Parts: sequence; C-alpha cells; structure tokens
Amino acid sequence: MTESIDLTREQAVRLSLDSQMLLDDPGLPEGREGVALTIERLGYIQIDTISVVQRAHHHTLWTRFPDYDPEMLYTLQAKDRRIFEFWGHAASYLPMNDYRYYLPRMRNFIDPKDKWAKQRLRKCGHLMDDVLGRIRNEGPLGSKDFKSNPDAESGKWWDWKPAKIALELLFWRGDLMVTERRNFHRMYDLTERVLPDSVDTSMPFEDELGRFLVHRALSSYGIATGKEIVNHLHAASRETILNAVQELVDEDVVIKVSVENEGGYYVLSDTIQNSPLSPCAAPKVFLLSPFDNLIIQRDRTSRLFGFDYALECYLPKEKRKHGYYVLPVLWGDRLIGRLDPKADRKNRRMIIRNLRFEPDFDGYDEFLMPFARKLVDFATFNGCEKIEFNEVEPRTIGALLKQLVRESEREKRDG
Repeated sequence: MTESIDLTREQAVRLSLDSQMLLDDPGLPEGREGVALTIERLGYIQIDTISVVQRAHHHTLWTRFPDYDPEMLYTLQAKDRRIFEFWGHAASYLPMNDYRYYLPRMRNFIDPKDKWAKQRLRKCGHLMDDVLGRIRNEGPLGSKDFKSNPDAESGKWWDWKPAKIALELLFWRGDLMVTERRNFHRMYDLTERVLPDSVDTSMPFEDELGRFLVHRALSSYGIATGKEIVNHLHAASRETILNAVQELVDEDVVIKVSVENEGGYYVLSDTIQNSPLSPCAAPKVFLLSPFDNLIIQRDRTSRLFGFDYALECYLPKEKRKHGYYVLPVLWGDRLIGRLDPKADRKNRRMIIRNLRFEPDFDGYDEFLMPFARKLVDFATFNGCEKIEFNEVEPRTIGALLKQLVRESEREKRDG
C-alpha cells in the first residue's frame, strides 16, 4: 500500500478541475460524440426543471463543450441510445454502458424498503399492470396520456395522479425506460424496446458495484473524501462503497492523500501520475450551473475553493442573499464571483440581475475581457442578442464591463 501523499490546496483544486474537464482543452471530438464522451467522463449529468436560463443539463454540457446544441442530447437519448435516464446523483442522464450497475437499485424498487416508495406502491401498485399493458399495445406514452383523478388537488407532488405514480414506479424498477423527452416531458416505453441488445444486463456482484462507483467518483472528481465518493452516485449502500475504497487502497489502485496535512482524501493512482499539479498558464472563465458536477456537493466546494454557495431560488425573496438562480464564476482555479441571470427570450435579452465578485478578488485587468466574451456567448446559448445589467458589485468596474460587453456583442455580430 502506497504511503499517503500530501498536496497543497491549489494542487487538489487543479486535480479536480482537470478531471472535471475545466482546466485544459479536453480534446473532445466534434458533435454528439464529444457530448457522449463528456457524459461518460463525468459519470452523470443532472437533470433539472428550472428554466430561467437554459436548463441545468444543457448548461453543464455547454460549459465543457462550447459547440453544444440541446438537439445533441435529444439524439443521444432518443436515437443513438448512448445515454439513458435514471437516478444517478439525482435524476440524471447516464452513459448507456453503465446500465447494469443500476440494476440493483431497480431491483430494490420491486419490494422497496424506503417508506416513501412503499406508500406509493400501496396506493398505486394496482395500476401498474394496466399502465404497462397500454404502453405495450399503444407504444410510448407520457403521463398526459392517462386521465387525471378529478378529485385530486393538482399541482402538488403529493397529489400526483395515480397513473403518473404507476409510471414512475415502473420506471424506477426498470420495466419502463424514457425513450425520449417531448417539450421536456418524459415519454415512456418498454425497456426491451429501448435498451440496445448490445448492453450488458448481467447483475453486478456487490463488490463489483462498489468498485465501479469508486472509480466513477474519483475519475470525475479527481480527488474526493469517502463521503464525497458515497454521494457521487446513489446506486449502492455506503458500506458497499467504503469497503470498495479500502480494497482499492490495499491494491494501490487508489491512493490516500491529504490536503495541507488534512487527511481523508483519495485519488486514483493513474490520476496522480497523469494530471497537472502546476498552475495553468492561461486561465479560462466558466459560468457554472448551480447543478454543475464540480460544485453540486456544497461542503466540498467550500472546503476546496473557500467558496460558500447555496441555491436560493427555493427561499422567499427577502431571505435571498445573492439572487434567485446564481451561477458561480470560475476563473482559472478560483471561484471569484456570482451571477444572477434571467433569459428574456421573448425580447432576446439576457438580464444580469445581480453580479458580485468576491471581496478578495482584484485581478480585473486580465479577467474582464474574457468574462465579457463569455457573457456574450452565454447569452447566445440562451437565444439572446443583448445583455442588460441591473446591479454590479464592485460598482467601479461596472461601467468598464458594460463597455467590454458592447464591444464583444459587436464582434459577434460582425463575425
């Protein structure tokens, strides 16, 4: 077993950014293949419904693949069958080649121990055969294809119409898969009609599943604690995953590391050998989705980056500190600001409701021009042609930033 290695915090951050494809050019092929490889590298892309700007799954992919178009994701799922939907970190797009490692979780839904799932099975399980029969006979269907319960109070998750709950139960236990999304609504079909014949459907052994999940987490994060490995993909028990960590440490596949003498971290031996530990020569700017894989574990974000972040859209307006849907701003290997945007698609305007930089950030001379160009690219990605600012802090850089954005908009129009 290899002795523990001590890293500086900057080295740990760079390991993470490199694994997350946010440091150097990852050298991806063009088109859908590059998008598919991005999802395979990260292990999952979280799906979310909020649409104040492009939804999180599209945003996360665009961050790493600037030529990304949402149609690519649709085609990868509905036609190429390179990805599938299931519960990863949360509702996620997952690599189709990983399908078998989610079979144990599907099997657990047949006789669930979870109280929430048990209640739904008792309430709506009697509908499952009829729902399955309709899809078998009629082809792909969505929840709107089933009649609502007229006595149910609509619009609340606890009053989902029974057929929708039955659809979800069949999906969770693997009888149905999402064959495509139409206007973001799931369309379900029989698994046998969606899953490619080439996909391995053998049930993994428990230790095999644990080792897979450790590899997935450390390949994606670069460096992680045991807790972060467990929380990366929710497909096995904590005990199964931590046992696999220890096995892989004993085999020198995983190495224990500390960060500035704080222990409890792990890296893959291949990662520590091949990833850059020196500072990047040319920092890049990224606008991160709140659900981006890099920052989704908030304690990790605080510990590695010194950046306390919370999504505040679920709070009452008066309790929000930074805004409704705030995007962290990554510059090189630092999180240096927060952006609260809203895409006014009807008028093709990107409204920056609030932009704040960290109090200790002072590198504006090098940063502002790349940042202005990134804002213009982000607006274009959201179908907007013009950027408007409400508040910028510190105010002293607001006028200069607006000027640079105008210049970048003209550059983009002029080609």
